[in-house]
Order: sequence, then C-alpha cells, then structure tokens
Amino acid sequence: MANFADVAKQFTEFYYNQFDADRNQLAPLYRDNSMLTFESASVAGAAGIVEKLGNLPFEKVKHQVSTLDAQPSSPEGGILILVTGALLVDAEERPMNYSQTFQLLPDGAGSYFIFNDIFKLVFG
Repeated sequence: MANFADVAKQFTEFYYNQFDADRNQLAPLYRDNSMLTFESASVAGAAGIVEKLGNLPFEKVKHQVSTLDAQPSSPEGGILILVTGALLVDAEERPMNYSQTFQLLPDGAGSYFIFNDIFKLVFG
C-alpha cells in the first residue's frame, strides 16, 4: 500500500484539478455511503453530492492549496486529510479562504474513495 502522505498529496491535486475543470465529473470519487457537509448542509450518496456541487452558485472556480496535512485514520488503511487554502470564483478578484477535510477509505481495488467530505469557508 502506498504511503498515506503520498496518496493524500496525489488525491488533493487530482480532486482540485478536476473540481476546477468540471466538478460534475467528481462522481467516481464518491460512493453511495459517502457524505458531504458543505457550509453546514449535509448530503449523502455520490449522486446527491455531485448534484450539490454542480448546483453551486458559480461557473468558474480556482482552488489554491496553502496547507495539506494527512494521517492514517483506520487499521484498514483510511486516510484523513485536512486542506486549507483560498479560492476564486467567477470574476471575483478577492480570494475566499476555505478549509476542507476528507476521509478516504480503500475501495478494495487498490484505490480510494471519499467517505467523508467537509467544506467550510473561513471568514475573518
């Protein structure tokens, strides 16, 4: 099994590149038992999560990761990831700070899926 820190870095780069390019294509990263909490509103299941992300009130977005911390989260090989950064949406010129936490679990086929995803804008 790959080093958890390497997996976390590779996952984070892939996730934000895909999100910024076409967030509607993130479905393969989630499962029916996955959960997203976005600004305190929770939704479960891959289809519901991708619908929520696709319906966010902006067309273009660019994430800039500032920090990335990871830990192993279970004996089965789970990985907990905490990301902080800034994002720009549409024509906005001032970036908004955010924090996002992922729990990745092994999918049994040598890869990982997002079991938990918590996103929060950070004001102040």
